[in-house]
Amino acid sequence: MLRRRSRRSEAGDERTDPLSAAQEDRVRAVLALGGVPRSDLPDGVQQVRLKLLERAADGREAPRDVSAWAAVVASHLAMDWHRARRRQERLGERLAALRQEPVAGSAEESRVWSLTLAQGLDDLTAVQRQVLVLRFYADLPVRAIAHELGVPEGTVKSRLHAAVQALRARLDEDEVV
Repeated sequence: MLRRRSRRSEAGDERTDPLSAAQEDRVRAVLALGGVPRSDLPDGVQQVRLKLLERAADGREAPRDVSAWAAVVASHLAMDWHRARRRQERLGERLAALRQEPVAGSAEESRVWSLTLAQGLDDLTAVQRQVLVLRFYADLPVRAIAHELGVPEGTVKSRLHAAVQALRARLDEDEVV
């Protein structure tokens, strides 16, 4: 990577890299200290570079201290990396639990549970059902659901709360829970 940059500057290429070599090294260090694996460090540096370019493309001024700004962005990327990893682990655990063989005698209970849950979901409004499915089956965070639906996060939270309460009432009514 450094060789390519030096060749560009020798060739007289006028395109400038928004991150200097020292800033790039700092971003790598912050990502590494944040627990991001070595194989993902180049991607993290590229994401920081992309955010800086997006900022310029939007017409916003460059940060006063690009190095400090890049370090903060890198620390946020490291946190996001860990969150995504935990989300994937939880999803893997859920899938593994679904693949397990049902215990003998519980097949009937499982059918009753599935039928009651399906009826409970049918009783919800379409909006509540949509939010519930995105949150608990697609495992999306509230912010992503809000972005996907184009509504405020507070609206998503209130819809989720109402949906969970309605579903819980339905399951209590049928004496499943």
